[in-house]
Amino acid sequence: MFSNAKLNEKIAFALLKVATGLVVAFVLVILYYIIYNGYSAINLEFITDMPRNRMTEGGIYPAIMGTTYLIIGSMAVALPLGILSAIYLTEYAQPGRTTWAIEMAINNLAGTPSVVFGLFGLAMFVKYLGFGPSIISASLTLALLILPVIIRASQEALLTVPKEYREASLALGVTKWETIRRVVLPAAIPGMVTGAILSIGRVAGETAPILLTGAAYFLPRLPDSVYSQFMALPYHLYVLATSGTNIAQTRPIQYGTALILLTIVLCVNLVAVSVRSHYRSKMRR
Repeated sequence: MFSNAKLNEKIAFALLKVATGLVVAFVLVILYYIIYNGYSAINLEFITDMPRNRMTEGGIYPAIMGTTYLIIGSMAVALPLGILSAIYLTEYAQPGRTTWAIEMAINNLAGTPSVVFGLFGLAMFVKYLGFGPSIISASLTLALLILPVIIRASQEALLTVPKEYREASLALGVTKWETIRRVVLPAAIPGMVTGAILSIGRVAGETAPILLTGAAYFLPRLPDSVYSQFMALPYHLYVLATSGTNIAQTRPIQYGTALILLTIVLCVNLVAVSVRSHYRSKMRR
């Protein structure tokens, strides 16, 4: 019996290693393919110049800045709202119909296709609220898109904090809110940062929502305000690859754009991972 259990354990670990190796291999192949085809287009002009001649020449600076604005705008709305919602559901809400309805709404939002969020953003922010095709319309739409991810990740992070932390703080006469703010939240920050990482990656790569709420095909200038249209890397890449009249001529720009997009997401992720590691090491002290 013992030998069979050992054999099953070895087989399970072997399968896990194979699966992990396949995932890493696929990621490396994709990265190699994009870097190999896109590095020739990367230079200072490509990063800092405006597009010219219907995007067949020049750079992608407006698309880089547009993607940056979307990340900042959507995270500024979704992160505090998601964390506060998770705190309410984890620390304050009592089991019942209201809590069940909120949980079901979050689950349904998490499974809703991104194009549906785009249609909602078009109807609500662009038309009804009168923001028009703009950065604010796209940012609010993307904030709704990533909100379920942030709520779920924050909930899981809060649930991993031992109850003894809360009980010890409350036993000293500290209020519940002060306990959450000074004891629970610092311990849960590494898990919350994980949710933020996933959300940033999704914001940077979404095309359908911004296509319907403000992304422009060709805009060789920076937005004047949050109510202006904008260019963004994923939509820029989509247009170059599918709708351009000189697809062969723009192919290096396509791969260069994809490489820049991956680099931005990677840099943001590295910053977030370093923040998570800092708080984890701080909690171990």
